[in-house]
Amino acid sequence: MKITLCGSIAFIDELLGLKEQLEKLGHEIKMPPLEIVNEDGKTIPVKEYYRVRKSADENALWVWNKKMELMKDHFNKIIWSDAVLVLNKEKNNIPNYIGANTLMEMGLALYAGKKIFLLNPIPDMSYKEELFGMQPVVINGDLNQIN
Repeated sequence: MKITLCGSIAFIDELLGLKEQLEKLGHEIKMPPLEIVNEDGKTIPVKEYYRVRKSADENALWVWNKKMELMKDHFNKIIWSDAVLVLNKEKNNIPNYIGANTLMEMGLALYAGKKIFLLNPIPDMSYKEELFGMQPVVINGDLNQIN
């Protein structure tokens, strides 16, 4: 199955581990990039960009242009795939966290008719009704349930 991994860039190392596990199970995987090109044309780890973005103000145009580019690139990966797998784990003291970007990605997957898998149960967040409405398959960490 062609699967696009979704989740916070804070979890990029875990996403890479999931990619490797899923490839061993025979799946074709796309995920967010591990590196990006910054405003100076230098390749930097996506984790560094994430840190820069978190402290950037609205005038840091290269940061927001890159954010838009990355979002569109990931949307294209979702369209390519048969399914998305969301890595939802604790972040900001919220168990099974799903952030705004991942919520948008899930919405695109729903609209495009893709299967939606959650690694862990739906979080207790203000938009949990929307999450329930997408009817994702919760696999509770068992990658063998993806089919």
